[in-house]
Amino acid sequence: MRLSLTELEPYMNEETRGWRRLRSPSRGMLFGAAAVVVIAIFVVAKLGHSSADAMSKDQNAPPLVTVVVPALGNVTATVSLTGQISAQNDMPIGVEGDGGRISAVLVEPGDHVHRGQVLARLNPLTAQSQVDGAEATVDELRANAATAQAEYARAEGARDSFSAEEFDRRRTAALTAKAKAKAAEAQLSEAHTRWQRTSVVAPSDGIVLTRAAEVGQIALPGAAPLFRLARDGEIEMRGQVAEQDMPRLKVGQIALVRLEGVAQPFAGKVWQIGAVIDTVTRQGTVRISLPAADQNLRPGAFARADVQAGATVGVVLPQTAVLSDEQGSYTLIVGADDKVVRRAVTVAGAHSEGLLISSGLTGNERVVAIAGAFLRTGEAVQVAPGNLASGGGSGGGGADANGKRNATSGAANAVVSAP
Repeated sequence: MRLSLTELEPYMNEETRGWRRLRSPSRGMLFGAAAVVVIAIFVVAKLGHSSADAMSKDQNAPPLVTVVVPALGNVTATVSLTGQISAQNDMPIGVEGDGGRISAVLVEPGDHVHRGQVLARLNPLTAQSQVDGAEATVDELRANAATAQAEYARAEGARDSFSAEEFDRRRTAALTAKAKAKAAEAQLSEAHTRWQRTSVVAPSDGIVLTRAAEVGQIALPGAAPLFRLARDGEIEMRGQVAEQDMPRLKVGQIALVRLEGVAQPFAGKVWQIGAVIDTVTRQGTVRISLPAADQNLRPGAFARADVQAGATVGVVLPQTAVLSDEQGSYTLIVGADDKVVRRAVTVAGAHSEGLLISSGLTGNERVVAIAGAFLRTGEAVQVAPGNLASGGGSGGGGADANGKRNATSGAANAVVSAP
């Protein structure tokens, strides 16, 4: 048997009746909830429509760009290159003769040495014994030669007392003894040379770059060099230059060489330009002489150099303002009607403030400074007010709070909105 809640109500207490009221909401509460839902839907629809209108309006606005107006004039052109510090004449020094065991090492890397200075010594016992034996042989043969010569002199003085055969024998014996003595003297000279070669000497003045010799080491002819010497202490930078920059370099041009960790640049001169271009890298070699007195110029150190290649008439643009494709290098110009125009340019080289343009610009154009790749020829743009700048510089990019790209180029702040 089942009873309804109305039939059970006389038997309910106050807590049970309250639970029933909670389980059975009133009609007013239902109508209120429905009204809140309707209002929320209306507000969301209104906001979505306003956002869509704003986005549509923003998309229809022309991109905001910053331009630079370069000044035409004489610009000092420089050719930048990288390379390493080296000795102009790196001389490997090893042993001559028969070699032997190293008994003493007398110099260290960085030492200044003179021509003929002993760098290391080999064990001289074997060579000294050969010298002693050769000297004894020379003394013996010289004595024999003197005796033979005396007998020949007596025969010549009393020629009537000796037969012709005896006279000829003594003359031949004297000549033979004299020749044997000379041969022994030659062997003694060779032994002296071998003994002298037990000392490893510097072939010229210079600076010791490396030392591989150690006491007790066996040194043999044709093995790895024991020392490396910078002849006359001459130091240079050997760098690689792009093929198109090679014709602008001349012997005698001034170069500023910079090393990592050294604030002050080193002044040098171009003393040799490579005669060939590498077929793989399309680069040539340039050698810059440097002062040898500075100890910071250590062979093997990485270096950068800027060679002053003379003055050129042109303008300097930030690197971000110059674009390139299969047709060549070009820039984007904002015309009088605020539309983008493509202008072909010739890049004459790199400058510390940007790229040097030798032709294609007259110096009064409004050049798009950054993000030109997002623009199209003939597209209408809006120039950022108050951001015109003269000259150029290397541009860098960032982003502001509104999501627009910003870049600094010389004195200008470039703001470009992607279309």
